[in-house]
Amino acid sequence: MIYQHILVATDLADEARNGFKHVYELACALNAKLSFIHVIEPIAIAFGADVPMDLSQLQEQQMQSAIARLDEFTAPLADIKATDKHVVLGQPKQAIHQFAIEQNVDLIMVGSHGRHGLALILGSTTNDVLSGAPCDVLAVDIKRFNSI
Repeated sequence: MIYQHILVATDLADEARNGFKHVYELACALNAKLSFIHVIEPIAIAFGADVPMDLSQLQEQQMQSAIARLDEFTAPLADIKATDKHVVLGQPKQAIHQFAIEQNVDLIMVGSHGRHGLALILGSTTNDVLSGAPCDVLAVDIKRFNSI
């Protein structure tokens, strides 16, 4: 099976940056469309629903910062358009799965930070994405890319 649309789900961690080139090369080799997604959890969830202040401006700043960082990470890659980069608000698992369904993604790539213990090896978000994914998921050890 040849993949036609690869979705890179990224947390925009510094160590993930080096893996973007490798993912790009894979997409080129497969002649596959390449999309990137970063999901920001709503601030109200982190602080609880009963926050007595308007957090919309802070949330908007967080979104703009993530868009700029994703642009920076993808800048060295040729042919990556703004329409291929997505920063969305929501729960990571649901947002990534929903995007994959809506955009006919057939491979989701997620970074693994390689921490200790079974649950930590993949990381909670990576583990969540694997659970019930609508397509294949490839977990990539992002530490490996920093040693290349």
